[in-house]
Amino acid sequence: MIDIPVFLQLAFLGAIIASISSGIMGSFVVIKRISSITGSISHSILGGIGVFEYLRHTYDIPWLDPMLGAVIAALISAFLIGYVHLNFKQKEDAVIAIIWSVGMAIGIIFLSFVPHKEATCTHFLFGDLFTTGKVDILILSILAFFIVVLTILFYRKFLIICFDEEAAYLQKIFVKTFYFLLLAMISISIVLLVKIIGIILIIALLTIPATIANFFTYRLPVMMIIAVILSMLFNTIGITFSYLLSWPPGATIAIVVAIFYIIALSIKKLMYRME
Repeated sequence: MIDIPVFLQLAFLGAIIASISSGIMGSFVVIKRISSITGSISHSILGGIGVFEYLRHTYDIPWLDPMLGAVIAALISAFLIGYVHLNFKQKEDAVIAIIWSVGMAIGIIFLSFVPHKEATCTHFLFGDLFTTGKVDILILSILAFFIVVLTILFYRKFLIICFDEEAAYLQKIFVKTFYFLLLAMISISIVLLVKIIGIILIIALLTIPATIANFFTYRLPVMMIIAVILSMLFNTIGITFSYLLSWPPGATIAIVVAIFYIIALSIKKLMYRME
């Protein structure tokens, strides 16, 4: 019987739980075509992380967890981008770029004031899955549970908002409310993935499994299930190779995701030629 170290067991468990959220929300990101918004939110959270990390070390406030700062920064960014999207769509690209760059700049500045700043910055930028603890597993489970429940409760409203906002207005759906809720759920999913793959590589794990799933189905529920399964598969393979080869887990997972995307794209092209 293979004796798997506890830290590796927790890494696998954390990655599998986070795959549920990333697969579901990644499907919404793909069909809504908001990868750029997702990228902006994911990079802006470094600002919240940097501020909270600085305050925690400078003023000795243990409860100021950097991940709490990440959640706050993600929600603020999502609200700003969502507001511009709904009211000033022509300025959306500029706001996305500003939030992306300014969020990272604030984070880097504040992290530069923290002792051992290089390790701290690397930890958040590229992930540190092998330090996952039992508290992390609990937090991942709670947030994933709420994302699944909200998706089930408001699935039809999210669906019509993703495909046709004008039709949603005609059906008297509270488009702004549910669009902000959807962005908030995506933001939480992004924060969940920071521990696994890091800020820089988040976009790969959040969008590529759903994109691969979309190659083979146009039904959103089926797409979500496939994306979740693929996310679990990619994370498991990535963690295994990372442990065996002593590679950074986040980067290894990203490479695995890219390889499978190329394979899936080739299969899709082959199927298209055979039709």
